[in-house]
Amino acid sequence: MALSFREATTRDVAAVAAQMGRPLAGRFSVVVRHLDGTPVVIENEPHLRDGTPMPTLYWLVDVALNQRVSRLEGEGGVHRFEALVDPEQLRRAHDEYARRRRAVTRRYDLVAPVGGVGGTRRGVKCLHAHLANYLVGANDPVGALVAAAVVPGELCAVGRGGWDG
Repeated sequence: MALSFREATTRDVAAVAAQMGRPLAGRFSVVVRHLDGTPVVIENEPHLRDGTPMPTLYWLVDVALNQRVSRLEGEGGVHRFEALVDPEQLRRAHDEYARRRRAVTRRYDLVAPVGGVGGTRRGVKCLHAHLANYLVGANDPVGALVAAAVVPGELCAVGRGGWDG
């Protein structure tokens, strides 16, 4: 499972800024990549540089995957996938996500980010966040469903477990 907070390389900062269409306001590192090295998922520090809490620990930055997941959300995927998963498994995914974020928090003098996957404590808010969480190796039942719907098999096989080669 990714818990790195190695400072992103200059090349990764530029690549992610290009993917997002803007520079990011916080520190991050790339924790899942395509075979060609292109960033897929980043791990965010729990606070932005200005001290604002950042609840999204794992962020999907791949442009094509973002578009596919956005289509799923637009077709009612948030409610559909939430109805398909065991609420207890989903609660555990949220709790584990929050625990991992707390474990890497370094600024205890600031307001702490709260919530689980996607910043929520229960239910499903953002399929992008669940997919990113799943791709770093988390046991995320919603992320697994999203991956089955949108992720090419080779990325899913290589990306799971925080591969960052």
